[in-house]
Amino acid sequence: MRIFNSLEEINKIEPTVVALGNFDGIHKGHQQIISRTVKEAEAAGLKSAIFTFSNHTSTLLKDVPPVKNILYADEKIRLLEGMGVDYMFNIPFTKEILNMSPVDFIDRILVDKFNIREAYCGFNYRFGYRAAGNPEVLMKVGLARGFGIHVQEAYEIDGIVVSSTYIRRLIEDGRMEECTRFMGRMYSIGGEIVKGNMLGRTIGFPTCNTVVDSSMVTPPNGVYITMCTIDGIRRPSITNVGVKPTVGTYEKNIETHIFNFDEDVYGREIRVDFIKHTRGEKKFDGIEALKNQIEQDCIQAKAYHRKKGML
Repeated sequence: MRIFNSLEEINKIEPTVVALGNFDGIHKGHQQIISRTVKEAEAAGLKSAIFTFSNHTSTLLKDVPPVKNILYADEKIRLLEGMGVDYMFNIPFTKEILNMSPVDFIDRILVDKFNIREAYCGFNYRFGYRAAGNPEVLMKVGLARGFGIHVQEAYEIDGIVVSSTYIRRLIEDGRMEECTRFMGRMYSIGGEIVKGNMLGRTIGFPTCNTVVDSSMVTPPNGVYITMCTIDGIRRPSITNVGVKPTVGTYEKNIETHIFNFDEDVYGREIRVDFIKHTRGEKKFDGIEALKNQIEQDCIQAKAYHRKKGML
């Protein structure tokens, strides 16, 4: 997959079929649009492309709080490559683009830069100044410019519209199993493994500690059954998200205990996939009570992993 990180890089490319949208979650609704785009391009002998912004549109909007990410940039690229996309237009959302009229947006970007022949978008796609552009505008202007538009209606699971906003809510509520159903994969958080207070190792449960990435949506404090990946190898694990109230005052972090594993991994990268929330975080009467609860948490997590053939 060829990636373009600015409009200036795009010159005289082959005709394209383009999927339009933020694609900030690559959830099941997004996957359907992308899959249709790739199939249409292959059938027509054209290049398939994804047009998305490298920063969320909320970053330039006044009085709009920053939107937390659902997936990392490298994960987004990996998923799109896996779906067979030829081009990724990963363009910064700038004030110039923000202030473009819908027609200018179509002419200067979709037509002049992308050499578009067909476009796919969701029913709620918006673009141009004050988000005045919508699928109806695309159809009207596309007809005049010679390219076709395909609009996907709301993608639903059990009567609920799949959206990045709803998935963020599921993550924030700790509803990880539902999140997996809507995303089509587990939600994951990654980072560099750093040294903690070493308490876990002292009481027999060494952990891989990572600092919470403030740009990502974070599950609520508590204990989770997880799978983690270090150096490309996935292993069954259990993870605590929280502030360790029993042993002091700490910033929120992520501690993952990997079953049947005891290597020095400080400084290496870990990716933690969240499977199931088992309990909330609580303050125990002392270290012994905390140790006993961790033992019970591990028994529960191991039973789950064995049942799924992961342990």
